Amino acid sequence: MSMTRIMSALLRRTHSFSSSRAPVSTTFASSLSVKPKISYQNDYGGHTRKLHLLDPRLWIIFSGQAAILGFCGNVALAEDDPIKPRSGDSLDGSGLERIEDGSVVSNIHTSKWRVFTDSGREHFFQGKLEPAERLFGSAIHEAKEGFGERDPHVASACNNLAELYRVKKEFDKAEPLYLEAVSILEEYYGPEDVRVGATLHNLGQLYLVQRKLEEARSCYEMKRRVLGHNHPDYAETMYHLGTVLHLQGKDTDAEALILDSLKILEACQYLHDKLKCDNGQGESMTYIRRLRYLSQIYIRSNRLADAENIQRKLLHMMELSKGWNSMETVIAAEALAVTLQLSGQLREAQELFEKCLNTQKKLLPEGHIQIGGNFLHMAKTFMLQATQLRGTNNSEALSKLDKAKDYLGDSSRIAKDVLLKLKNQKGKEQKQGKSSETLRNYEHAALVILLRSLDSLAVLETSKNEIPEAKERDPHAAEDALLECLSAYKEFGCGSQLQDSPEVKTEYVTCLKHLSVLLANKETKEASPISIAELKEEVKRIEMDLIGSHKKGS
Repeated sequence: MSMTRIMSALLRRTHSFSSSRAPVSTTFASSLSVKPKISYQNDYGGHTRKLHLLDPRLWIIFSGQAAILGFCGNVALAEDDPIKPRSGDSLDGSGLERIEDGSVVSNIHTSKWRVFTDSGREHFFQGKLEPAERLFGSAIHEAKEGFGERDPHVASACNNLAELYRVKKEFDKAEPLYLEAVSILEEYYGPEDVRVGATLHNLGQLYLVQRKLEEARSCYEMKRRVLGHNHPDYAETMYHLGTVLHLQGKDTDAEALILDSLKILEACQYLHDKLKCDNGQGESMTYIRRLRYLSQIYIRSNRLADAENIQRKLLHMMELSKGWNSMETVIAAEALAVTLQLSGQLREAQELFEKCLNTQKKLLPEGHIQIGGNFLHMAKTFMLQATQLRGTNNSEALSKLDKAKDYLGDSSRIAKDVLLKLKNQKGKEQKQGKSSETLRNYEHAALVILLRSLDSLAVLETSKNEIPEAKERDPHAAEDALLECLSAYKEFGCGSQLQDSPEVKTEYVTCLKHLSVLLANKETKEASPISIAELKEEVKRIEMDLIGSHKKGS
């Protein structure tokens, strides 16, 4: 069966995958890629887990490219020239195909195609998506008129518009364009050509971001067959296929593919060292991202020792190549510290977080959200230490809780300040017509940190009141923190794109549940701004929203 027919069959199939994961960002290989966007990603676990509030997995905040899938937000607009030289072909500097008499296929439509394409790309990279969409659409029309309906230039134009629709999350419009590009290239070059494999990669990424995992898997498997073992992109294909298998819960197969991908990159580095060439990737960011991803698979599978070994290797690599005056080293150290929290190695975790904090204060402006995230990590560490000390050394446990409270105060203060500043800045950016994707990611991280900090403060106050030696007791402190958590969600989440975020909703519903339990267990039935019945109704509503969003992402 040809690849075109396979992909057409995939379109007709209906799927229903259950997923508790947030949408992933994607990577596309291209010579024209935008700067990777920083994104905040939360739980990508392969199975639904009920975690205790004090489980460190609830506290993991990934920064930059430490997110679980290791993807960047890159786009892949097609090359200017989709036709590469074949045996007997002759191309001029413009990259347009020559016909038999040596002249260049050129007419008014091909000229317009070039103008529309170049202008569309320029608008695209400036974040001006509406005019870019019109220009890319016109480029498709002119390519068909000038080169012919089934010419690779048409496939190139279809790819550009498909990428734009992917960025706009208009996936139903992007998919048929990718399929048309695959069909044209397959017809022109044959089903085993690498250009077909490259387009299948883009289509696979589109399916992956929609959680159409079987379709994504088919694309990557076909790309792997097209490329063959000796192609330089073979390692990348195995890695992406491994990510799909991981999302399907097939961690053993995923691990094998990702390990093979890493071995190929290590071999490239070995050849680089031997030949003194410049294309070794053994310690490249690609290699590092894939190691990080594998470590996260191990964490989700509760293979903490394996995850720790990889993360220690990553930190050692960063220390040697970057030193401690680098945020990349901080990211590696924080990931290791979180894993150490999971395995109960709290002293070393605390030391690493403190070392990261010292570097962050040097490299980042005061009040940066990553510093707020570190404060949250530090608070968690002290809270876990207090849990270990309770019953044997209550005085020291109270001291740890006091330190944790200070850090929670700092993390919530920083997060709230960031949200207030972003509220104003976002309004200015939107008026100027600039892309606000980076601002949304930053805002998202700040709101999650704020909600988590306030909820943790309520847990801390409750724990503190349960220790007999506690001198200062505030029976209202936990309730006040949870009410502030609800107010923060209303102020910064409602009426914005953040209210659709599964991570934000999860933190919000956790606060609602804790407040409901707290009010139900109060000895004195004092008036509260919200009743238990109202809380339960809100919990039910939010949980229904979460179920709906999971189904949409499946």
